[in-house]
Amino acid sequence: MTAIVSVRNLRKAYDTGFEALKSVNLDIKEGEILALLGPNGAGKTTLISTICGITVPTSGTVTVGGHDIGSGYRAARGLIGLVPQEINLEPFETVINSVRFSRGLFGKPRNDAYLDKILKQLSLFDKKDSKIMTLSGGMKRRVLIAKALSHEPRVLFLDEPTAGVDVELRKDMWAVVAELKAAGVTIILTTHYIEEAEAIADRIGVISKGEILLVQDKDELLAQMGKKQLVVELQEPVAAIPDVLKSYDLDLADDGRSVIYTYETTGERTGIVTLLSDLQKAGLNMADMKTQQSSLEDIFVGLVKETA
Repeated sequence: MTAIVSVRNLRKAYDTGFEALKSVNLDIKEGEILALLGPNGAGKTTLISTICGITVPTSGTVTVGGHDIGSGYRAARGLIGLVPQEINLEPFETVINSVRFSRGLFGKPRNDAYLDKILKQLSLFDKKDSKIMTLSGGMKRRVLIAKALSHEPRVLFLDEPTAGVDVELRKDMWAVVAELKAAGVTIILTTHYIEEAEAIADRIGVISKGEILLVQDKDELLAQMGKKQLVVELQEPVAAIPDVLKSYDLDLADDGRSVIYTYETTGERTGIVTLLSDLQKAGLNMADMKTQQSSLEDIFVGLVKETA
């Protein structure tokens, strides 16, 4: 799969000396969904703004569909749709006129059938003649998405698209994303809802302090970095883990009624059989046990902590 967005040695520094982006390298594959995760201030929005030609980089290059965002700005920008975090709309304009205007900015011919389809997908069709000022915050967010899709972009950036909006919009949004992916549109999203990234993304990118920590296939990431935990519930609570079990690096639950054993899923041997035997020898009788897999959120938190 070829890269539709290519970022090379991208750096953004300010007069204060602060580096928002530090030699970022990133290839985004055509037709994929890439979820970009990172804490507040990590550089997610700066990276998106730079790729979209809104922020001028200090150094480095970015191409979209083979067009440089500097020398070929108009061609590159024409391939991009952007849903920003901030809601900035003309309050006295109607929904349909606002969306038509965005389409016209990119030199696209009028196509009301296509725009009506987008509005219906986003549950906005019955509001098409309403003024923006009469809409709720969630509805205004839908208008932003409709405007971003109005010129039929090949690359769609969603910068925290569902932050602070209702569950219904989130469902509508991901339904539209699924349709766009099926049509070959490349989608890059930032989100605080990590469970959403885990559900819909093909690849996961993690950024922290202006640096890309990793970009990897979601399933591979979970398999390679994921860990499992064995929770052994005890028949009787204990105050502490016996010294003879120290080598297992067990955690004791706050109520003393269970011990937690963390192990690598890719290891040749988990050590569980030996552990259970040693627990019994130490006088800790098992009442029940269960396993649980670490989530993408656990992995993300661990990666960011390493760079803190």
